[in-house]
Amino acid sequence: QGQLVESGGGLVQPGGSLRLSCAASGSSLDDHTIGWFRQAPGKEREFVAGSRARDSTFYADSVKGRFTLTRDNAKNTMYLQMNRLKPDDTAVYYCAATSRNLIASTIGSPAAYAYWGQGTQVTISN
Repeated sequence: QGQLVESGGGLVQPGGSLRLSCAASGSSLDDHTIGWFRQAPGKEREFVAGSRARDSTFYADSVKGRFTLTRDNAKNTMYLQMNRLKPDDTAVYYCAATSRNLIASTIGSPAAYAYWGQGTQVTISN
């Protein structure tokens, strides 16, 4: 059973940057689909970015061009680099993974992922 541990959240001013990390144990991420989701107060969990094991990476329209998902297989860790942050980006951010090679139509569905991190708060405010 894989486990995911996140770090890197915090308080940042609008226009700033943050990098979230998600370290995996118990499973190797290099053959997993990985993803980042976020949940703001009173809202449903929403897809941010996802990457199949050896090819495509997908982004929500709201973060495209500002956020970048990467993975370091040697460290068994995934990252979410977030630039030009906006107040609307404020949320708890979750990393997730599954051994399934998800297709494009399901990579944005939380139900498709087997392992989840505990969540890290990201707050964008002056």
